[in-house]
Amino acid sequence: MTLPNITILIADDDEGHVILVQDSLRSFGLDNPMLCFSDGQEVLDFIHGVHPKHRLDATTSYLLLLDIRMPKVDGVEALRRIKSDPRFRQMPIIMLTTTDDPLEVNRCLELGCGCYVTKPVDYPKFTAAMQQIGLLKPE
Repeated sequence: MTLPNITILIADDDEGHVILVQDSLRSFGLDNPMLCFSDGQEVLDFIHGVHPKHRLDATTSYLLLLDIRMPKVDGVEALRRIKSDPRFRQMPIIMLTTTDDPLEVNRCLELGCGCYVTKPVDYPKFTAAMQQIGLLKPE
C-alpha cells in the first residue's frame, strides 16, 4: 500500500526506534518514501528549506511522525512551530512517544497534532491513527 504522493518524515533521536518505526511501517505494507531526522531542529530545518541533505518538494505532501523527547528542539516545540506556520498548518502530524501522560496528550492535541501513538507502534494503533487523520479509509 502506498499513500498517494506522501513522503513520511520520521523525527526521533533514538536510531533503534527509527529502525523499528520504519520496519513497522514496511510490515504494514507502506512503501512510501521516508526521510529521517535525529532531532526537532533537523525537521524544522527541512520544513524551512535549510536542511543540508534533504529538500522540501512543493509537489509532495508530508506526514510527520514526531517523537516528543528529543535534543535541541523537542517534539512539542517542533509541533508548535510547524502548526504556527500557515504553510504547514494542514500537515498531518502523529506524535510518537513512550508515555501516554494525559496532560502531554492534551497539550499535543491542542497544538494541532492529528493523533498520538505510543511506541512501539503496532498495526491496529497506527491504522486507527491514519484513519483518524484521514489518510486511510476505514476498512
